[in-house]
Amino acid sequence: MEVYDYIVVGAGSSGCVVARRLSDDPQARVLLIEAGGDMDDFWVHTPAGMAKLFASQRFNWRFKTAPVPTLGGRQVQWDRGKGLGGCSAVNGMIYMRGQPEDYEQWARAGNAGWGWDDVLPYFKRSENNARGASAFHGDQGPLSVTDPVEVHPAAEDFLAACANAGIPRSADLNAPPHPAAGLRQYTIRGGRRHSAYQAFIEPVRQRRNLSILTGAHATRVLLENGEAAGVEVQHGGRRRSLLAAREVVLSGGALASPQILMLSGIGDAAQLQRHGIALQRELPGVGRNLQDHWYASFAWRVIPGSSVNHRLSGLRKYLEGARYLLTRTGYLALGAAPVTAYVNSEEGGRADLQLSFNAMSFSATPSGEVAADGYPGISASVVLLTPASRGHMELASSDPLQAPLFHPNYLSHASDVRRHVAGMRRLRKIIQTPPLGLRVVEEVKPGPAAASDEQLLDYLKRFGGTAWHPVGTCKMGHDDQAVVDARLRVQGVRRLRVIDASIMPTIPTGNTNAPCIMLGEKGADMLREDALPARAVAA
Repeated sequence: MEVYDYIVVGAGSSGCVVARRLSDDPQARVLLIEAGGDMDDFWVHTPAGMAKLFASQRFNWRFKTAPVPTLGGRQVQWDRGKGLGGCSAVNGMIYMRGQPEDYEQWARAGNAGWGWDDVLPYFKRSENNARGASAFHGDQGPLSVTDPVEVHPAAEDFLAACANAGIPRSADLNAPPHPAAGLRQYTIRGGRRHSAYQAFIEPVRQRRNLSILTGAHATRVLLENGEAAGVEVQHGGRRRSLLAAREVVLSGGALASPQILMLSGIGDAAQLQRHGIALQRELPGVGRNLQDHWYASFAWRVIPGSSVNHRLSGLRKYLEGARYLLTRTGYLALGAAPVTAYVNSEEGGRADLQLSFNAMSFSATPSGEVAADGYPGISASVVLLTPASRGHMELASSDPLQAPLFHPNYLSHASDVRRHVAGMRRLRKIIQTPPLGLRVVEEVKPGPAAASDEQLLDYLKRFGGTAWHPVGTCKMGHDDQAVVDARLRVQGVRRLRVIDASIMPTIPTGNTNAPCIMLGEKGADMLREDALPARAVAA
């Protein structure tokens, strides 16, 4: 038997932070477990290489949802990082925190210590922001947060069009107020992706008190007398038991952490019984409260000089590649859509839409990769940030190596439909507003034929996509659906916590990577503050 003080399951955006901060104490023996492997690869490190990762079996779990009735039975691919760094190693590298109201909402739901003023110091702690320290940012943390290396004139015209449409320009989208439009920041360092693993673990990987086990699929939490005693993993073709003297932390994300709880006998009694799993602790909320961001993508043909498509296709793409290799600049050094606007769908409401713009347009190839279109094009998307729709996930079987069933229930709430269609109309209006509108030749996707609300909704259902932000499946709270308390402890099970996106009661109004890193920072502090005496463990 191998014994550690803390076992952290999942080396993603939260788990890497937890393991790093716990191992800052040289007396704490920390084990970080990851089901995937190393992610040291050119296309992982290259920001624009994210398009190559959609079809990757090596670096991407490539989950699929169950058929979604509200989308006409479509199955949606849910890309999730498979290896050290988790989703931070395959995502668009966007550093967005959401709005202060997101966290105030968590606190109002009875989660003490989770308001905006409570979480802001943890966002700042992790950051090494290229803009320097301020009331909203830090510059001493491990995680590099930088501005885009290049902004196309058409992107600047998008911001000017937003201003002409009544959406003011913001110098910092990670600070109030909203609505606002501006440049995004990215987790990019020196023209290379800066994942949670690279930021938090790689610099300290040689610590004697930090162990990392890759290729190890957690199969269940080991429980003794109502408390977590360790973790069972499938590794190298055999089962291994790893023991924790202090606590076990699940940081597998909103899809894996609830699955591990269920496999351990923690969850809805009826569901566990169906799969022959002995009930250890009834928590019917495990796997419920699933939330995600859904978006619609638009594309327009534009006049020459208004798009970078020509730089990313044909022989020119090799010149762009050489430029990146020599200088770590250019479009291969950019993350997803460098400018965006946060707007409200309804008069007087809070900012609930994200309108993101790119001076290129792209389509999926038959292999599943994404490539620039052959014409001069621009694209933009509408993301509904505060969905009212709720889904759930459940076990497909008691086999821990079989993916669960995901039921996202997109667009099942009438307000989501109404607000999303309103956002699509608002995006169209902004794109046609000068000065950007002077560049537009015609709308290609969905095209002028999609004019009525019904036609726009049909397009949203048939061609919309996930923003890959699933959260909420082990929610924090005090009601009968809560899984963890405000200290992130699993209800009724000692020495077991969940620290990842699954604990979010409601989804943040932005990308989820930065909030997950914040959760890791705050959760690690809680582990230290609540330090339990070590269990007597016979190794």
